[in-house]
Amino acid sequence: MARYGDHTGSGMMQWLRTRGLTVFVLFFVGLFCLGPVIWQAVTSLKPDQDLVRLPPLVPERVTTVHYDRVLLTSSLPRSLVNSVVVAAGATTTAIVVGAFCAFALARLPIAGKSVILGVALVTSMFPPIAVISPLYLLMREFGLRDTLVAVGLTHAVYSLPLAVWLLTSFFQQLPKELYQAARIDGCTPFQALVTIMFPLARPGLAVAALLVFIYSWNEFMFALTLTASDTTRTAPVAVALFPGLYEIPWGDLAAASLVVTLPVAGLALAFQRHIIAGLTAGSVKG
Repeated sequence: MARYGDHTGSGMMQWLRTRGLTVFVLFFVGLFCLGPVIWQAVTSLKPDQDLVRLPPLVPERVTTVHYDRVLLTSSLPRSLVNSVVVAAGATTTAIVVGAFCAFALARLPIAGKSVILGVALVTSMFPPIAVISPLYLLMREFGLRDTLVAVGLTHAVYSLPLAVWLLTSFFQQLPKELYQAARIDGCTPFQALVTIMFPLARPGLAVAALLVFIYSWNEFMFALTLTASDTTRTAPVAVALFPGLYEIPWGDLAAASLVVTLPVAGLALAFQRHIIAGLTAGSVKG
């Protein structure tokens, strides 16, 4: 009986050690990921005179003056609206075009599918700096310089290969018998795609749309090069232009960065079920 109790006690201690180690690792990883966000939040609530010294980490006095400057006296609200318009337009364009291309590559008899997918993957690997100069000249010739159309179209084209790659993999996981049954019932390929495949592909479409939206929301180089005024600048460009000639407003930068980050974070939390379902469905074959 004593041996059994000793064995049970040692097993319980081992379980507690393992559990404690797991909790410690998760806490450390969470702190590592959330540390910059927490630091920015603390900085955004400190008065200007407290930003010149490190301690204390927790502000002795809390102020919202930085948020007042960012939201009431700066061009950031207009830039946020521009980012929403650009990201929504780029996401809609990339997902609609990418879904049709991905469905064709996944279900229609097209020669050289692997080559097409390979080319799409290779084009998505080009760094923006490699194409920014000819892209700038092209947009200037078309009269689209300093317009939201230029930024949104650029983001859509640059993120289209990623959307095609993701959605092709997802469409391949859907039962092909459903598409065949729809064709036998008299549906055209377009009708089968819209009425049968698109509803089933909602998790994959949500994942691709969210990734494209986040890319467009955070993209900096194209937006900086193709815009030149406060009426067309997106949020990342507006935040980058906050520093003055002789000073860096750390509190305003921290507040602006949090304001810009919150919409994307909220969007990811709102669609987390679709994201998990889409990534899981896209990773299982058959």
